[in-house]
Amino acid sequence: MSGGVAARPDSDGPAWFKSSYSAGNGGECVEVATGPGTTHVRDSKHTAGPIVSLGQNAWTEFLGFAARHAT
Repeated sequence: MSGGVAARPDSDGPAWFKSSYSAGNGGECVEVATGPGTTHVRDSKHTAGPIVSLGQNAWTEFLGFAARHAT
């Protein structure tokens, strides 16, 4: 993720990071946590909701896509 990040560890899970680009005003934002060969992504407003897990190649492709389509 670009920009600064702030870690927010869950009590029994991985440390989740939210981008400093998040406005904090309830807008759209995701958090990520990394594991061995996997990056997990979740909605920062619904932390108990679904988590998408991406392999290393898929995460790299996603970051490239996001960078090319950033506004």
